Amino acid sequence: MESIRVLVIGDTVGKPGREACIKLIPQLKERREIDLVVVNGENLAGGSSVTHDTVEELFSHEVDVITTGDHIFKKKEAALVVEENPRVLRPLNYPKGTPGCGSVVVTTKKGVKAAVVNLLGRVFLQTLDCPFQTIESVLKSLKSQAKIVLIDFHAEATSEKVAMGWFLDGEVSAVYGTHTHVQTADECILPNGTAYITELGMTGPYRSVLGRDIAQVLHRFKTQMPGPMEVASEDIRLSGALIEVNAETGKAKSIERIHERLK
Repeated sequence: MESIRVLVIGDTVGKPGREACIKLIPQLKERREIDLVVVNGENLAGGSSVTHDTVEELFSHEVDVITTGDHIFKKKEAALVVEENPRVLRPLNYPKGTPGCGSVVVTTKKGVKAAVVNLLGRVFLQTLDCPFQTIESVLKSLKSQAKIVLIDFHAEATSEKVAMGWFLDGEVSAVYGTHTHVQTADECILPNGTAYITELGMTGPYRSVLGRDIAQVLHRFKTQMPGPMEVASEDIRLSGALIEVNAETGKAKSIERIHERLK
């Protein structure tokens, strides 16, 4: 066995996003011979956070790990969700005592172990522990458990994401960005073997403003008044990347953008 193929999926927004995952992931797994599926569930439940039902819905449809981000604890039950299910991650650099875990090691059907890590950026977001120092402090331990290490860096600033890619080049199998919902076209293999892309993009309704109802978002921008921000429903797509990794070395062999429309 030379390699495994990992599908990483960007911020999955509400019911439309879950529908895209449920219907398209099995097709992609069969067509592209995918071994591991990681979905960012930052916006799973009504556009923000997670619930027991929404994570179980994905796990029952061939998703292996769910990562999140800054909205993870917006719903009260999310604390219980991450406590009870180690495959639902919250960012690793939350302070000590925060419910849940920021990393998990899973085993594929081929018997290959892979570590998935969730980090949260600090530029233009809440101030947590330093993501660079946090990942540096646990890398040795993670790599003793799994050759393959995947990093979901949920961050606002492009510069912070790019910096993390260079910081971890050669140390992990892949660094991919989530949070900003618009897929970037900079996928590459960095010089020392780490797959990188700044932003996976959004999985959900594209006739929207980042997944939300257009009229409601425009009203907020024009008036600066609070109001509903409901999840939109039209033009549903799945966005992410397919990464092939050498199972023996943990080095990435290729990375390909994925962008599929639900018909």
